[in-house]
Amino acid sequence: MPLERRTLVEAHNPKVHAYDPDAFLSVGNGNFAFTVDCTGLQSFLHPREGKTPLCTMSWWGLHSYQGKENARYDLLTLKQYDCDGRKVGYMTDSTGQEELFNDLRVNPHRFNLGRIALKAKDTDEETFVTSLRQIDQCLDLYSGLITSSFVYRGEPVRVQTLCHPTQDQISLSVESPLIANGILSVVLHFPYASHTISGSDYTRDADHSSVLFSETQFAHTIKRSMDSTSYDVLIKACTQCDMKQIGRHSFELSSTNLVLQASILFKKSDDESSPTVDSFARTKSLSANHWARFWTEGAFIDFSLSTDPRSGELQRRMLLSRYLLAIQCSSETPPPETGLTCNSWYGKFHLEMHLLHAAHFALFSQAELLERSLHWYKHILGGAYERAKSQGYKGARWPKMTDPSGNDSPSSIGTLLCWQQPHPIFYASLLRKTHPRSTLLKEWIDVIEATAAFMVDYLQYDEGRDCYVLGPPVIPVQENHRPEQTLNPTFELSYWRWALQEAVSLLKEAGRSVDEHWLAVLDKIAPLAHDGNAYLAQQHCTDTYGAYAYDHPSLLFSLGLLDGRDVDRNLMNNSLDKVLKHWKLNELWGWDFPLMAMTAARLGRAEDAVDLLLMDSPKNTYTANGHNAQLPKADLPLYLPGNGALLLALALMAGGWRGESSHAPGFPREGWVVRTENLKRFW
Repeated sequence: MPLERRTLVEAHNPKVHAYDPDAFLSVGNGNFAFTVDCTGLQSFLHPREGKTPLCTMSWWGLHSYQGKENARYDLLTLKQYDCDGRKVGYMTDSTGQEELFNDLRVNPHRFNLGRIALKAKDTDEETFVTSLRQIDQCLDLYSGLITSSFVYRGEPVRVQTLCHPTQDQISLSVESPLIANGILSVVLHFPYASHTISGSDYTRDADHSSVLFSETQFAHTIKRSMDSTSYDVLIKACTQCDMKQIGRHSFELSSTNLVLQASILFKKSDDESSPTVDSFARTKSLSANHWARFWTEGAFIDFSLSTDPRSGELQRRMLLSRYLLAIQCSSETPPPETGLTCNSWYGKFHLEMHLLHAAHFALFSQAELLERSLHWYKHILGGAYERAKSQGYKGARWPKMTDPSGNDSPSSIGTLLCWQQPHPIFYASLLRKTHPRSTLLKEWIDVIEATAAFMVDYLQYDEGRDCYVLGPPVIPVQENHRPEQTLNPTFELSYWRWALQEAVSLLKEAGRSVDEHWLAVLDKIAPLAHDGNAYLAQQHCTDTYGAYAYDHPSLLFSLGLLDGRDVDRNLMNNSLDKVLKHWKLNELWGWDFPLMAMTAARLGRAEDAVDLLLMDSPKNTYTANGHNAQLPKADLPLYLPGNGALLLALALMAGGWRGESSHAPGFPREGWVVRTENLKRFW
């Protein structure tokens, strides 16, 4: 019998009954997102540090400060590292060049395109919001509609908020007698851009411009300009509305009717397309159809028949994570770690996290949502070739912290990180397994070949051991290791072996010849380092479970995220035991718990797998809106890699993996009833 998907989804619609900056809701379409407070709009900006800001963000919404538009990497002095007897320069040292180093990190940055708020006449924002009564807000996951109801001055107010599924448009409807009598209106505010978490600077009015053009009473355009950045805001009033400018960067929509409806579309000024601003009614219909298809066509996991008291919370986390990643992480480019909600690391994205953001889409039978961002790798392939060449390597070296240009960002850690390098091969292998008719696989052969060519050349030959090794200098997933002293980090070494084997298979399948040198190198990659009882973080880290027992326990991930083809299961079982006993688990990041759960599942430790998924730990917190907050970090009130890793783990635990025939092998037999539809099997 088919699962009652709609009933299961709607049972976990997030509901809000107070102004709560930890429970702001968002609508979006993957390329664009709009986050609201309990009014259904962005009516009060909470000043407290660590609270989610209210932003309107798009994948293209990037800005550089004046005079910083052209990245002057040629002026940056590189720190030289010894690499197998030769010097290789990395952007790791800011000494004596702090301003340039910081400029290259901060620019370009994502920014808040604009704020859309409810305004109460003769009342400041905070007083307005704190005066609301009977707040009742709900996000209908099955239609993408946020409905917000409350009472103000004794009168009911009902706000409906939607995002258009295919363009950067918000549609809203405000219904209240307070609209008709002029007490409430809708106001658009435009800040200057900022690299901070809010993407907004409301103190620099003189440094940008907002110019209103009214074509008709119902159609208006606001032209925005900041330094070299410009964009247009198209407003279509769907009911009888007046629009006027009330401040240098503020505009008011008001109506004498009981209902004020409007659609607001954001577009780059150089975008030659001419999008039609759809009405609220049409947007509502398009949104409902879009989300019904999303929930119907993808895979599904149902825990509702389980008796384990934690099953409801796991169901909630899964469903809200799927929604959040669909609206935040299915863009034309990889997403930042806080998606399109606010700025983390200036709104730049980290390529090592791309896997955790988006790989789950393929396993949940929605590979097209993964493919959207994969085309970008071809766009930056030329720069990746240049990066490898400048360091003396063959092939293409992918950046770490980057933006749509594909430039890398200076960092004492990031430029030496390497675990993002095999990711394109991971994606290609995942598509071949889950979506073999993908046209991207054929288009991506050059990407796979260039990735593998760098990986082969990056390895160093150890003549004494007659094998190829990884590092130094290198910084592994567990970033607390010094690059000059790191040799053969366990996960990276395993990933190198796995990815090169997969690359050879993919290239041969595509009819490409494979360099014999690659095969010789692959045959002699060093074994994983261990002390006879458990795996080490890296070959020189004899105190793995002592002084280094904090940060990401990546030595476990070779059997979990990967299939463990080079892993001794007894050693890995002991390693998991020692991590659980000795590691500072409260310091783990949100995505560590699911990846550890994957290791436990593959080891047949289903109880541990579930315990790890739901471990009570600050950075494994999931707030009412489904976000994985990284408490107590004030700069990460949400953290989407945690949500994505959760979905990867659930796909493995419920869908199984190659060589495992039992149903839902990652869940205990007692207390858990796991029903699935269309879930793809992991490797």
